[in-house]
Amino acid sequence: MVGVALSRWTMTYFAVALVALLVAECLMAAGFGYPAVAAGAPETLALVHIISIGWLSLLMCGALFQFVPVLVASPLHDSSLPLPTLGCLVAGLIVLLLGFLKLGGEIDLEFSYFPVAAALLSLGFALVLWNLGRTLWAARPLPLPARFVVVGLFSAAATVSLGATFALVLGGTSNGTLLNIASLGLPIHIAAGLGGWLTCTAIGVSYRLLAMFMLAPDLDGPTARGALYSGAVALAVAVVGGVVAIFAGGNLAAVLGAAGLLGLLAVVLYGRDVLFLYRARKRRKIELNSRMAGLALVNLAMATTLIIVLLGAGKFEHHVAAVVFLVAFGWLTGLGLSKLYKIIPFLTWLECYGPIIGKAPTPRVQDLVTENRAIKWFVLYFFAVWAATAALFLEAPMAFRGAAAAMLIATIGIVVQLVMSRRLVDVKAALRLPDGVRKPRLLFSRAP
Repeated sequence: MVGVALSRWTMTYFAVALVALLVAECLMAAGFGYPAVAAGAPETLALVHIISIGWLSLLMCGALFQFVPVLVASPLHDSSLPLPTLGCLVAGLIVLLLGFLKLGGEIDLEFSYFPVAAALLSLGFALVLWNLGRTLWAARPLPLPARFVVVGLFSAAATVSLGATFALVLGGTSNGTLLNIASLGLPIHIAAGLGGWLTCTAIGVSYRLLAMFMLAPDLDGPTARGALYSGAVALAVAVVGGVVAIFAGGNLAAVLGAAGLLGLLAVVLYGRDVLFLYRARKRRKIELNSRMAGLALVNLAMATTLIIVLLGAGKFEHHVAAVVFLVAFGWLTGLGLSKLYKIIPFLTWLECYGPIIGKAPTPRVQDLVTENRAIKWFVLYFFAVWAATAALFLEAPMAFRGAAAAMLIATIGIVVQLVMSRRLVDVKAALRLPDGVRKPRLLFSRAP
């Protein structure tokens, strides 16, 4: 990746996303939202959107602005757009949260929060789709990881469209079509968001990152293509078939069940490929980020198994919150934190030492981190997630708050490690700042 332009604002996206994650964990530890209140309560909706937009979506957007150009070996279509895009997304999220607080009676100020939030978030995600879409379109034919990202971007468009519909309904619209979608479309919104936008995109990027960081071969074989096609069809069935079922008065549960089976096939094929990547790697010592990514993948397998078992037992609806929690924090957040532990030092190393490679001695990427110090925070994080998931299954709110507090402590520990790597704290003094190297800015890259 040496020679590839760094995204100037990717670190800013990561920083804002991590702040949102810490805020969400603070709120969960304090008993804000589910399970202290109902899953549909305004407090829960506020918490869910801090996690889904503030943490996971901003993390994904920041990563894609950096790695889509790497996936397709082509520059980002417009490098000036990520900052105003971030402004729209953050402003839209804040207004949306204010709308939920007003809905819950926490604030009493007359303002059209939900329509404004829908406009700002739609504009922000439209800029994301435009910038990344133009980048991908110009680089056709696309490698397999980039095709996963394309599916993820279509899913993001569906997720945002449904979310904007819900916001307009909450804002008071009386349009019958929008009311019909809002009354039944929540499962489609969740499937498109968690399954399509976040999971499908994460799978595509992970195909490239796991191979790159473990020195394993890039995959484009039958199983990888099978995972892509089955996942794409699953999402099409869930979104298109689901909307048609709503308007035609069909069986939405049957449509989503069919989509779930196709999604299960995609996860199984993806899991087989991941095992191959770990076995075929040339880097024999598995670094901490790859070991922790393995735990995140185990959580994806656990969540998939739970969905099958609960559906078979007729108890999925009763435990859906626990499963969604495991997907959001065990799989997506676990993968995100583990990959940040590699991505931030890697991008910092490129920014600082890339220009002087071959001209002066430089540290290795691994010299920017201390794995023995960081591992305890990751282990605590994953044990806390499993404890929190169990507490949700057992309907034990106080135990959930305790586990959420442990997640918060672990996340703070991980964030401290990320800041230390960005500030070059662990690099030996003799190699830290040779001639021609400037200490990196914490929140953005100096690279254009």
